[in-house]
Amino acid sequence: MLKYNLRKKILKIRQITNKKNIKINFDKILNLLKKEKVTKKNIGGYYPVNFEVDILDILKKFDKKNFNISLPVIKKNYDMNFYKWSFNEPLKINKYGIPEPDSSILIYPDILLVPLVAFDRKLNRLGYGGGFYDRLIKKLSKKKKILKIGLALSTQEINKVPINKYDQKLDYIVTNKDIIK
Repeated sequence: MLKYNLRKKILKIRQITNKKNIKINFDKILNLLKKEKVTKKNIGGYYPVNFEVDILDILKKFDKKNFNISLPVIKKNYDMNFYKWSFNEPLKINKYGIPEPDSSILIYPDILLVPLVAFDRKLNRLGYGGGFYDRLIKKLSKKKKILKIGLALSTQEINKVPINKYDQKLDYIVTNKDIIK
């Protein structure tokens, strides 16, 4: 119940705040990748919905720098995978109203840009409650090292995200104001 009420409250704050179309600076993320000495170029992004931080400009800039862009596709049993996508390819709308690539090229991202509802300074995130990203991060981490970057507005920060054993921490959270590590 605590997570449910927090989601409801923060989603309302995010909606009000993000009507101002606040952006995250691309260079903040690019500098993080340089600092982490990331050489692989498979990036998992997301198509923004429900007043999430709009990262389409960021993905376009990564595309121009020859990164392989991929977006999530939700599967059965709360499973999610990433599939190759480019800006000139169509998207289909899934049952949750989220645009997904209509591709069959599976990508295992090296860098994962993660949307979130709320976060704290200990790199915990509160998502929508389905556990899609938690399962994906756990699954990908068994295959390879991935850099997990949460993207949010500074107004989505809370003192402490209630967590359980299934929740996966992020490596960084980048907001319109700062970088949390």
